[in-house]
Amino acid sequence: MIAEVIVNSTAKKLNRTFDYNIPKHLEDFIVIGSKVLVPFANFKTPEEAYVVGIKEKSEYKVKDILKIEDSLTDKQIELAKWMSKKYFCNVSDCIKLMLTPGTRNKNRDNRITDKKINVVYVKSEEKIEFDMEAGKLKTEKQKRVIKFVLENPGCMVPEIEMFTGCTRGVVNTLVKNGYLEIIEKTVERNPLIGKRIERNNKLKFTEEQQNAYNEIEKSINKYKEFLLFGVTGSGKTEVYLQIIEKLLSKGKSSIMLVPEISLTPQIINRFVARFGKEKIAVLHSKLGLGERHDEWNRIREGKAKIVIGARSAIFAPVKDLGIIIIDEEHDSSYKSETTPKYQAKEIAQKIAKEENCPVVLGSATPEITTYYKTEIGEIERLELKKRANKSELPKVEIVDLKQELAYGNRSMLSRELYQSIEKNLKNKEQIILYLNRRGFSTFIMCRECGYTVKCKNCNISLTYHKFNNKLKCHYCGYEEPVVNKCPECGSDKIRYFGTGTQKLEQEIKKQFEGIKTIRMDVDTVTKKNSHEKILETFKKENIDILIGTQMVVKGHHFPNVTLVGAIAADSSLNIDDYRASERTFQTLTQVAGRAGRGEKVGKVIIQTYNPENFSIQCAQKQNYEEFYKTEKALREQLKYPPFCDIIVIGFTSKNQNEIIKLINRVYKYLNDKLDIESQKILRPMPAPIDKIQNKYRWRIIIKGKMDEKTEEILNICLKKIYKMNNKEMRVAIDVNPNNMI
Repeated sequence: MIAEVIVNSTAKKLNRTFDYNIPKHLEDFIVIGSKVLVPFANFKTPEEAYVVGIKEKSEYKVKDILKIEDSLTDKQIELAKWMSKKYFCNVSDCIKLMLTPGTRNKNRDNRITDKKINVVYVKSEEKIEFDMEAGKLKTEKQKRVIKFVLENPGCMVPEIEMFTGCTRGVVNTLVKNGYLEIIEKTVERNPLIGKRIERNNKLKFTEEQQNAYNEIEKSINKYKEFLLFGVTGSGKTEVYLQIIEKLLSKGKSSIMLVPEISLTPQIINRFVARFGKEKIAVLHSKLGLGERHDEWNRIREGKAKIVIGARSAIFAPVKDLGIIIIDEEHDSSYKSETTPKYQAKEIAQKIAKEENCPVVLGSATPEITTYYKTEIGEIERLELKKRANKSELPKVEIVDLKQELAYGNRSMLSRELYQSIEKNLKNKEQIILYLNRRGFSTFIMCRECGYTVKCKNCNISLTYHKFNNKLKCHYCGYEEPVVNKCPECGSDKIRYFGTGTQKLEQEIKKQFEGIKTIRMDVDTVTKKNSHEKILETFKKENIDILIGTQMVVKGHHFPNVTLVGAIAADSSLNIDDYRASERTFQTLTQVAGRAGRGEKVGKVIIQTYNPENFSIQCAQKQNYEEFYKTEKALREQLKYPPFCDIIVIGFTSKNQNEIIKLINRVYKYLNDKLDIESQKILRPMPAPIDKIQNKYRWRIIIKGKMDEKTEEILNICLKKIYKMNNKEMRVAIDVNPNNMI
């Protein structure tokens, strides 16, 4: 028998099958989806490869497969092939997403497949009794250790040291003399092991929640897509919980995707309180590799019936899948920015069709494309127009910062926001301040000659971080000491412009003495579980003000937060992207939803230089339909999604001349092959940020519907590019990218 395999490689030239003989002793074990080791080319060490087909014979002289390692299902291999064509990448890139974490490293000695610990047991109680009577066990420390191990068999050495006050040397002596033995034991690493959460029962539905639940329940065991469109605090999570409970009673599993790790702790707590820890598996990037490995295996073995995680959890090996839920479906984190550049919602649709189960998308501010699909009947819309606890939506006020300047107020806080913070602090009510810029100052400029300090690797300004007194690039990570004199003209008139979360925190502490603040941004959440610790600290330790970037916007429920301030609402409006208005509206509406979720009425203050902008006006009214109608009309006129797809072909290289030569050939080829009446091909241009990590960036943009014919032409084009392209240049195709910069 012959196996058709794809080698685990990112090289485009190797994105094809190679034939290998299946040895007799492996014939019963190798199936489509098996991960194997093969001798490849002249490489000294075996290469990983994935079996994607099996046939009787080959026209080539073939080598033997050396070893079988892991297996995927036929469905997973088919999904990987489908993704490869749709997202213009190697099949092996897609397969990697579906492999058990900790088994993807070619250096097999370093793989994390299990975790072993040393535990201590008594070796012979009879020997201990005899030697105690004979007076051989004399020291009090030895007796204490033996007594502790007898009472706690399977304890670890650090526990013995902690509870007996004895050293490891005492334990080693007892082992050496045959009284104790140390055994290596495999333990399961469970990220929920430390959680102590009281169980709770389901809540009574409102009429709107009940109607939404009933419609989803009708679609169990068949594919259907729903948009659960509910205002912030309308109880979407309770609907998710009860539909999952229904599926559990039928023996079905569920996948629940959340947009970011910052949202995960509160969601997990609610699920653990309802279902307990045993049924739940958690998957996200901040877990250790060993934890992810064990969670993956629990899912595959059917021990965990509920999977909660970020984007990549969609590939979990779930058995008997009953539903896929994508919470905050509008969030950009569901689209991968690295190869494969997949959209989790599209993967969910593909899997759900295969498994005959519904997909539920939930949001208070759905993506324009998603809402449009409800209008044309591709998705069924279920609405929750009222908050579940009957609390009112917060009152939203807009402050014109131009007027503040006219009154001489150059502070980061408008007079209205300052007075509201003062009032909240007196009432012992909490506050969230949102500013989507981390660091202290967003750029540094010489007021004498206009020189701006930029990254030496990227064409982008460096950001000042006061905490470690460094200038940092948020694109490549480059950093340098603070500049005191202008490198161009020698002037000392260096000034810091713009504001970040660090500067906001400093100013808040200066204006309100003695208050407690906590900051949540990329700089403060680098350690494991740091998201959860910050949120728990804010909730339980009477912290007055939470300051943060977009992490504080998403789904958090703090009943004592009654004031939210959006410090610079214009920051997302000024981005060179057709979705700038949509993202501004979504962010402001979501951040407003953090206020007044308890019994007290909430208040939101939006500070802006563009108070008349329609996305800010609609966010004040919290009126999605009004925003949608305006934005839809604009996009239809300008031919943007959902009325077309945006296809970006990006070229990066250290040699700009090579890019220009190749990109012009590609542009000519596409003009010849694509239907230019339905596909508008824009001329090659440098990207808005034309240099990152010392590599020049150019691109071709195509506006038109991504159909099968276009997909095929682009895949053929990509193969041709890599045949004539040198190794230094990278070419990538991204459909409807998150970032147009």
